[in-house]
Amino acid sequence: MRTYCIYGILIYLAAINVAAFFLYGIDKWKAKRNKWRVTEARLLWIAVAGGSIGALLGMKIWHHKTQHAKFRFGLPAILILHLAAVLAALYCYYFVN
Repeated sequence: MRTYCIYGILIYLAAINVAAFFLYGIDKWKAKRNKWRVTEARLLWIAVAGGSIGALLGMKIWHHKTQHAKFRFGLPAILILHLAAVLAALYCYYFVN
C-alpha cells in the first residue's frame, strides 16, 4: 500500500513540475508578443503546489522573471521547504512505525 502512495506522489510531482516549466515558457512567449499573460500569483502557486523545480528550471531556461525578487528569492525558498517536507516524509516512512 505504501509503495502505491509513493508512486502516486512521484507521478504528481513529475506532472506538476512539467506543467510549471511549460507555464513559465508560455508566459514568456506571451510577454514577447504582448498577449494576455499568466498572473504572477498563478506562477507562484504552481511552484507552491509542488512545481518548484520546474518553475526554477523554467525561470532559468526561458530567462523569465529573473529580475523579480519574489521569484528570485521566493522560488528557492519554496524549494527548500519542499525538500524539508520530503526529508520529513522519508524519515517517517523509514524510521517511524
